[in-house]
Amino acid sequence: MKYSTLPHTDIKVSDICLGTMTWGRQNTEAEGHQQMDYALDQGVNFFDTAELYPVPAMKELYAVTEEIIGKWFKKTGNRNKIVLASKIAGRGDFTKFIRTTGFKKESIIEAVEGSLRRLQTDYIDVYQLHWPERKTNFFGQRGYQHDAADYWEDNIHQVLETLRDLIEQGKIKHVGLSNETPWGTMRFLEESKVHSSLPRMITVQNPYSLLNRLYEVGMSEISHRENIGLLPYSPLGFGVLSGKYLGGKQPKNARVTLFPNYNRYSNPVAVAATQKYYDLAQAHDLSLAQMSLAFVNSRPFVTSNIIGATSMEQLKENIASIDVELSEEVLKGIEKIHNEMPNPGP
Repeated sequence: MKYSTLPHTDIKVSDICLGTMTWGRQNTEAEGHQQMDYALDQGVNFFDTAELYPVPAMKELYAVTEEIIGKWFKKTGNRNKIVLASKIAGRGDFTKFIRTTGFKKESIIEAVEGSLRRLQTDYIDVYQLHWPERKTNFFGQRGYQHDAADYWEDNIHQVLETLRDLIEQGKIKHVGLSNETPWGTMRFLEESKVHSSLPRMITVQNPYSLLNRLYEVGMSEISHRENIGLLPYSPLGFGVLSGKYLGGKQPKNARVTLFPNYNRYSNPVAVAATQKYYDLAQAHDLSLAQMSLAFVNSRPFVTSNIIGATSMEQLKENIASIDVELSEEVLKGIEKIHNEMPNPGP
């Protein structure tokens, strides 16, 4: 395994982060525990979860994933071996069953206390805002579409004050963003610069893959210049970049098969791009999954690549991508395809 340091900390995290969003829906508790056992044995010391998991979200399964992780901590005593990240759900129609969602003080406190209880831990290493309260960065939407009728009260200072209080209480260690825009990221960073007592966002968790490199437009410069690390999610585009859906296949129990509305990487252009990436990988004796993950692993603005799997076979292949070095010829081939068919999966 390879390791990086979380920005502005002395915490070493594996360059592969174990994602958990299928546990409790596509994966059983026993399978989740098996994945954590294997990942830790391979040197993966960074786990990412959220109060909303498993997804797709539903009231009956709210926060089951955190409970599965908590039971593993209790059973194994491995909490001190893991850097743990979780998230508070933002405002949204599909999260109204949780509580009055959003990032008001009482909501953040309630969310943190609930996560700590379910995770059976005294602290969370990186606590993230799952998505903006503002109407922006919706899944599948290209670009920002301003709605003059949308009123958003600028509460960023208060959000950071609440997070600071929780840090002082020892309940969280550091804070991060997720599904955030360049404007939102800089707004949080500037607030903590002007008010030095407020905590600084150290990471941002956004989608990034061969089919969605929009992070490179605006956000990657912020990562470099402000030292805020990307924790990319969906590096295989809901499994599309494994190649298992090519040729119109619908594998049993696969994510897009089970949840056809998860189709942002399944449009005709994305399918055509995936085929080109598959052909490139085959020409260089690589699996498409490992080529796709190795590309993300190699990006200089990436701190840790969040992989997920529903089978042990997938998990082993995904973790092993850390040992794959892409040749200049492969990288040039990737850029050629990207220039021809850029970002087909928004």
